[in-house]
Amino acid sequence: MSVRRLCAAALLTAAATVVLPSAPASAHGAPITPISRSAACAGNGVKTSAAACKAAKVATNGFIGAFDNLRIANVNGNDRKAVPDGKLCSGGLDNYKGLDLPRDDFPSTTVTSGQKLPIAYEGTIPHQGQFRIYLTRPGYDSSRRLTWDDLGSKPIGTFTDPPLTGGSYRMSVTLPQRTGRQMLYVVWETSSTPDTYYSCSDLVFPAAPVVKKTTTAPAAPEKSSVPVATKSAAAPVAEATTVTPEETTADPVLAAATSPEEKSSVTIGHWLIGGALGAGMVALLVALVTRRRRSSL
Repeated sequence: MSVRRLCAAALLTAAATVVLPSAPASAHGAPITPISRSAACAGNGVKTSAAACKAAKVATNGFIGAFDNLRIANVNGNDRKAVPDGKLCSGGLDNYKGLDLPRDDFPSTTVTSGQKLPIAYEGTIPHQGQFRIYLTRPGYDSSRRLTWDDLGSKPIGTFTDPPLTGGSYRMSVTLPQRTGRQMLYVVWETSSTPDTYYSCSDLVFPAAPVVKKTTTAPAAPEKSSVPVATKSAAAPVAEATTVTPEETTADPVLAAATSPEEKSSVTIGHWLIGGALGAGMVALLVALVTRRRRSSL
């Protein structure tokens, strides 16, 4: 056998013994309803011109990965261990770290408490698996990075192998009572691949009603039947004062006329005058009688 043929045979034998690596897992997807941050802002997102998406791109060194490829392998249900607090929206992956920014201007979906929220999770490469849907707890502060404690311990909905219709997995959850800006967090743990996907969808509930402090007005006084004189705005208002007997200054003339000593003297004088008049009348009568007697003699 020629040298050339020997070399070719050796190459074929070596190639046959090489173990080729298995192809990477090919399950892909992300929520499009309500729209997720990855579907809105990622490299092939539909809202990349939004201010928050631009900021997310800058934070991710000018590039955000494909919207349907935010996944971690071999998590095996240990989500809290695999994904650190503050990095839930990116799954801790550098290509998506801009999605963790605590901003209130990411593309969002307006919802209401008690609403049955439809969820459409686009499956660009379909696979079986379980979806776990979480919602942030009351009092969630959207100005801070999302943590596992913000989501509570239990999902508000769990779905295994939901139907794939029109290119999306279709589910729905009833939203509990919330106010203001909240986060819907979706975990997709595939069962036919080792991958788990993570996503954040911004929801906006109606704001909590503002309770205004009211001051109780004093009760209006009862209307009097006696007409009240209208006071002039320019006239001074007199203040009522209480005068004690010691403070009273009597008029000197009135005091003299009403003093006890003067009352006694006036009474005695009246008796003397009356007696003098009576004596005079008696003397006059006696004189007249005497005169008549003389005339008759």
